[in-house]
Amino acid sequence: MAKAAAKTKAAAPSVERRPALAGRTLSAPGVKVEMLPPAERISLRAPGASLAVLSKALGVTLPAKPKSSATRDGRTALWLGPDEWLVIDEAGNDPLADCAKVTALHSAVGISHRNVGISVSGPAAAATVNSGCPQDLSLDAFPVGAASRTILGKSEIVLLRTAQDTFRVECWRSFSDYVFTLLSEAAGDAAN
Repeated sequence: MAKAAAKTKAAAPSVERRPALAGRTLSAPGVKVEMLPPAERISLRAPGASLAVLSKALGVTLPAKPKSSATRDGRTALWLGPDEWLVIDEAGNDPLADCAKVTALHSAVGISHRNVGISVSGPAAAATVNSGCPQDLSLDAFPVGAASRTILGKSEIVLLRTAQDTFRVECWRSFSDYVFTLLSEAAGDAAN
């Protein structure tokens, strides 16, 4: 019986986490929709008195204005509310570990495996995103660096304008197929 148990353990398949929709991309005239590489992310909550020490620990100034973001050395902090930020690190560093060293009042939760990022770029990027997002995405209303929590179709997203014709769409992994498909369909429509 012990031999059978040992064989069962040895024969167990290995489990590998794969990024949601890895490598998925769509190109249409005027717009490209593609999955972004995995990144480290945290959901950060903190009172105003903790912002200076948290900004120093994270290496990026936490923005204090609505609809704003700040980027430094591959790390982006997006303002989501008066005491709430989404911090995305694309350089491979761990913002959760950086926050763990801070004794000032805050709450930092790792959400790297919950969220995925989708890039929408090209001259028709705003029209593509606007097909499911009611927000005014004109450059005057939503300039480069603007960020907000909003909706795309029936899914909550966090939207960041990274360049004049480029958006980063952050959504939960469980909604990523829906969001990517909606953006892909919209890209086809925006191209016409």
